[in-house]
Amino acid sequence: MLDYPLLTALAAVIRTGSFERAAQQLHVTPSAVSQRVKLLEERLGSVLVVRGQPCTGTAAGQRLCQHVEQVALLESELRGALPGLIPAEGPATLRIAVNADSLATWFVAAMADLPDCLFDLVLDDQDHSAEWLRKGEVLAAVTASPAPVPGCDSHPLGALRYRATASPDYMRRHFPDGVTADALARAPCLTFNRKDRLQTQWLRLVLGDHDSQTPTPPTHWLPSTHAFVDGALAGLGWGMNPDPLVADHLAAGRLVELVPGRPLDVPLHWQQSRIAGTALAGLSRAVLRAGRRALQDPA
Repeated sequence: MLDYPLLTALAAVIRTGSFERAAQQLHVTPSAVSQRVKLLEERLGSVLVVRGQPCTGTAAGQRLCQHVEQVALLESELRGALPGLIPAEGPATLRIAVNADSLATWFVAAMADLPDCLFDLVLDDQDHSAEWLRKGEVLAAVTASPAPVPGCDSHPLGALRYRATASPDYMRRHFPDGVTADALARAPCLTFNRKDRLQTQWLRLVLGDHDSQTPTPPTHWLPSTHAFVDGALAGLGWGMNPDPLVADHLAAGRLVELVPGRPLDVPLHWQQSRIAGTALAGLSRAVLRAGRRALQDPA
C-alpha cells in the first residue's frame, strides 16, 4: 500500500520546487519533508526527485504526484456526497495547462465558477500545452490540437480571435505606402516567446501560404499578453492581440488593424484526463460555458 503522508510530501516538493517551500505548505520542518521523500524513494527503489534549484520530479515522481492530486480530487468529490467524512486539510488543487491569452481573456471566469477549488496553472503556448498532459504533469489543458492526448477526452471550445494591430503613428512611420510584403519585412513586430507562431500564421494568411513568401520581420520579445497591447499602443511594433483586449482601443482609434477585416481565428480545445473525468466534471462544465460566452464559433 502507498503511504499517503509520504506521497503528499513528494508532491509538495515537486509542485513548489523546493523542500523549504514544501515544508511551509505542510507545516513541518524541511528535514521532515526530506526524510519522508527519502523513505519513499527507499521503499520504491527509485529516485523520485532531482535535487536542484528548483527541485524537479523524475518520470516516476511526476506520475506519483499526479496520482496524489487525482486522489485528493476524488476525495473532495466524495465529501460532497458524504458530508460525515473527516474534512480535508484544504480544498483540492487543480493543476491545469493554459495559454496566456486565454488566461487574460476568458479562463478566469471559469475558475470563478469553482470557488471551493485551488488552481495551479501552468502557462504554455496552446500548440504545446498538450505536452503537459502527455507527461502526466497536469489534469487538463487548453490546447490548439483537437486530437485527444492518450487517456484524455477532448472538447471543442471555440476560436480565440486575434487581430494584427498597431498604433496610428506606427502605421504612418512604417507603412506610408500601404501594408506590403517589403514593408512587413522591415517593420518591427511583437513576439511573445520562441514558441509564438501567431505573427507568422497571420503573415501567411494575408500574403500567401508559402515559406519563401513569408517575411521574417525584426521583433521585440514581450512575454506578457498585456504588454503586447501596451507595446502596440506605444508604437513599439505590430502584434497579434486577442480581440477582447483590443476591441475598445480599435473603436477609439488608439489602435488600427494592419489589414482591416483580416483576423486570425485560433480554435481551442479542452482536454482532460479520463481517469479524473468524473472529479473534473464541474470544472469542465465551467470551462465549456466560459468558452461559449467568450470565443468565436469555429469556421
